[in-house]
Amino acid sequence: MPAGEASTRASTRAAAPSLPRIELLNGLPAAEFAAVLAPLFEGAPRFLGRLAAARPFSSYAELWPRALEIARAMPEPEKLELINAHPRLGAPPGSVSAMSFREQGYDRQADAQEAAAIELERLNAAYEARFGFRFCIFVNGRERAALLPVIVAALEADRATEIRRALGDVVAIAADRARGVGR
Repeated sequence: MPAGEASTRASTRAAAPSLPRIELLNGLPAAEFAAVLAPLFEGAPRFLGRLAAARPFSSYAELWPRALEIARAMPEPEKLELINAHPRLGAPPGSVSAMSFREQGYDRQADAQEAAAIELERLNAAYEARFGFRFCIFVNGRERAALLPVIVAALEADRATEIRRALGDVVAIAADRARGVGR
């Protein structure tokens, strides 16, 4: 893992205890705004800088669609940085943030998940070889085995479609995480 990625992982490992009211979030300096939202997006500093520059937001409900607009309008290297900020599906538990740990089911892992983990490793490698970025999906409580056909189907998509889908999932993950921490 590159040094920058390691420091981003370390800074996002702890889950945000709660989010401030939107008025307070809007009033923070850009760096603090980014730091508050970083755990929801697993870092991605250039995206968070763009999101900070798009303030003010009237509500968190307004923030999420605007975040998606911003993500989809960014240059491709920044899109990939945002997608790749998320850990691989099925990544080793010690390499993921606290939020990803729960979302990927490591807090409830069963023996049946082991076979799925092996297949996910293979599919992740195939996906990354085909598209040049990580497979990122809003797990939304699904077992890993249920995600296998999703990644198989994604391998049949074109690159632009996958970038668009992954960015949508990144924002859906962030919105879900925000609901989980009090927004």
